[in-house]
Amino acid sequence: MPEQKSNTSEVELSVVVPLYNEEESIAELAEKVREALAEQHTFEIIFIDDGSSDRSWHEIEQVTDTHSNLFGIRLQRNYGKSAALQAGFEKAKGRYIATMDADLQDDPFEIPQMLQQLKEQQLDLVSGWKKERHDPISKTVPSRFFNRVTSMVTGINLNDFNCGLKVYRREVVDHIYLYGELHRYIPFLAKLEGYDNIGEKVVKHHPRKYGTTKFGMGRFMHGFLDLLTLLFVNRYLQRPMHFFGTLGFLFLFFGGAINVYLSIDKIFFGEPLGDRPLLLLGVMLMVLGAQIFSIGFLGELIQKRNEKQQKPNIKEII
Repeated sequence: MPEQKSNTSEVELSVVVPLYNEEESIAELAEKVREALAEQHTFEIIFIDDGSSDRSWHEIEQVTDTHSNLFGIRLQRNYGKSAALQAGFEKAKGRYIATMDADLQDDPFEIPQMLQQLKEQQLDLVSGWKKERHDPISKTVPSRFFNRVTSMVTGINLNDFNCGLKVYRREVVDHIYLYGELHRYIPFLAKLEGYDNIGEKVVKHHPRKYGTTKFGMGRFMHGFLDLLTLLFVNRYLQRPMHFFGTLGFLFLFFGGAINVYLSIDKIFFGEPLGDRPLLLLGVMLMVLGAQIFSIGFLGELIQKRNEKQQKPNIKEII
């Protein structure tokens, strides 16, 4: 079958694959994706090498040399999965975007079914659900807890936020920006932009064939911190004084009330104040209140700051 040409008007689906030190799986994954999509879809595959220290980029060069609809992006250093995905989104030309991991645990043959579900149900994105996982318990148990908490906090009924296998409409990825560890919260980012028609599909999950996982237990802590940041920024970025002003007012109010009480006690009843811990508490609350108020004012002053985040420095494109 002749190769698909990657003109913007002809590409139906872009498959974005971020990777880090996955040299053994690249050629096999490329072939599997082509086998899954070649008969029914015009497509392109974009590999993003996130600063690998092995021969991953050499393998990408090999597969892109033999197939005209395969592309490679090499980042200068290891920026993380979110930045790698963002680089792929900016390169992608398809009307629909699919993402998957490069470790061969995601099944490319799920992509056509997810794309069909997206179209038939008029969804904005479809997220995979690894219902039966082939991972050690040290990953599965924390992951279930993480997904449950994230679903409750974001109000999105998904069972597997962290599944790398997802399919999106083009406009969804055009209106979100990924950095840090925000790749776990793409459904939430999409919802914040008004793309809240989100579906889920149970997908196959294969045992890891080569190498070892590149993520440790620390990713869950980082993930929760990013979620708190995302919730806070979404609610108060345009109005920081609403948060800091309210908190500062409460500190000032209670600190002032304590100091008024102590002043009355001193003036009218002659009570000594030097040995009263309550005096220190009142002064401390008022000082904290004034500082928090100041942070709110500073936040208002820099509210119109440049919103562009740091983009990864792309070393090479083939």
